[in-house]
Amino acid sequence: MIMKIERFEDIEALQPGREQTKRVYALSDSIHKIWIISGEESGDIYGARLIEQLGAVVPKGDALEISAMGGRRIAAAGARILVDSTELGVVGIFEVLGMMRTFARVFTGLVREASDNPPDCVVLIDYPGFNLRFAAKLHKMGIPVIWYISPQVWAWKKGRIKKLAKYCRKMMVIFPFETEVYSGTGLDAEFVGHPLVEIVRERRDPGIKRDPNRILLLPGSRVNEIKRLFFPMLETAVALHKKHPECKFAVSAPRDKICEYLKNALACFAKRQPDKEMPEIDITCGDAGRWMQEASAGLAASGTVTVECAIAGLPLAVVYKLNPMTFFIAKLLVGIDYFTMVNIICRNMVFEEFLQADVAVPKLLAAMDKILPGGSRRKGVELAMADMTEALSPGSGEGAGNASRLAAECIMRTLLAGGRR
Repeated sequence: MIMKIERFEDIEALQPGREQTKRVYALSDSIHKIWIISGEESGDIYGARLIEQLGAVVPKGDALEISAMGGRRIAAAGARILVDSTELGVVGIFEVLGMMRTFARVFTGLVREASDNPPDCVVLIDYPGFNLRFAAKLHKMGIPVIWYISPQVWAWKKGRIKKLAKYCRKMMVIFPFETEVYSGTGLDAEFVGHPLVEIVRERRDPGIKRDPNRILLLPGSRVNEIKRLFFPMLETAVALHKKHPECKFAVSAPRDKICEYLKNALACFAKRQPDKEMPEIDITCGDAGRWMQEASAGLAASGTVTVECAIAGLPLAVVYKLNPMTFFIAKLLVGIDYFTMVNIICRNMVFEEFLQADVAVPKLLAAMDKILPGGSRRKGVELAMADMTEALSPGSGEGAGNASRLAAECIMRTLLAGGRR
């Protein structure tokens, strides 16, 4: 079904038969068919906001038809879901290998659909392992490719830069230094700002005050991350509570399935250690933003969430553990000083970070003490987080500070500037 409306704000919830539903925003003189391909939780968030802004910038009299590989947010924003990507986000060589059949099936289906019903352009959101191969196929079919959120080619796999320049018509980057990466390649790269800046600012509740005794634990959004990180985090929480009995903890899960997994893991942890006094630990779902504003400090898995916390003004210690073989291979390929994105942006150790065997209670306890209220590093971390947020805030004029709006305008300009190659 195609739904035609005059304004984006007139969209009503329309859920029955979601996989067969197409929504078109604005009156239809000319229909712009755009695909959005996202494979991870963060991409689902950014893709949904992008869809909302595309509906606002589509030329008057034209219509917009969005199809997507995405999750619940992209679906709720009105896209026709080609593939549900909810469980497609994995990290690590061996974890990816375990999903190869699924990825092959999804890839083949999308290529077939693009061939049978070619879109006017495809917007790829990060997810480079899958999307780079898909970009190559789209390029061969003459379908314009716009990439949103550059793969971290400046960290590893720099050979991908030439491929991206070949396959893509436009690269929209969210970190200011990334435009330099594509300089001289012929690929038009534009800094549009980080969408998390507007997300965090919009959800800020002036009624919420920081609780100096509340500490946030963010063990990741994937089961394989949580398996490696949650118990060390809980051990650190027990140690912190012993040293600071007033400390209480919150754990935020991105979705119900992960929330249940975390609750079961906490119960298992407590059962194994009956002699230890457990602190108060609240496990909730879908309200990380509130906890980021209410907590005084946090312990988090490396990832996009560290940037989100920095924008929210929450000091962190950051941890990560990989499959040992994946870590060995990564050490040979990665050429950066830090693995936490906040530190990479600031080119300085803002959040102390701990990898593999360094994810140990004595080190984490010391790091957390430094960023709690009154801690020796806290003031410096707060200043650095504010500087980083300013650097990620884009643009001027009507779209200033709204990365999703600037990205949508960039997509529409690119789409209207030319047809297929």
